[in-house]
Amino acid sequence: MALFGFGNRRPPADQEARAAIVDWVRRCGGLEEAITVKASEIVCADPACPGIETVILILAPGLPTRALKVGRPLPDVTEADIAAAFAGEGTASRG
Repeated sequence: MALFGFGNRRPPADQEARAAIVDWVRRCGGLEEAITVKASEIVCADPACPGIETVILILAPGLPTRALKVGRPLPDVTEADIAAAFAGEGTASRG
């Protein structure tokens, strides 16, 4: 039994999508390797949300955590979505 998601493995496509998103965030944000970038898919319960969205956390030592949101499932996120999220420093909506 996999409680709390432990033991559940992500499909390779999700891992590849996550790696691409991290690369795009680093490139679009001009981020160094010392900065940690995490991408996760969440279900938003707010009726104004698109349902499933991708949340990207940027963790730089000594600075507040930055969060970018893209209103798409993780595998559907594009580099243009990341650029738009940085431009709006927050949320890129589904297009």
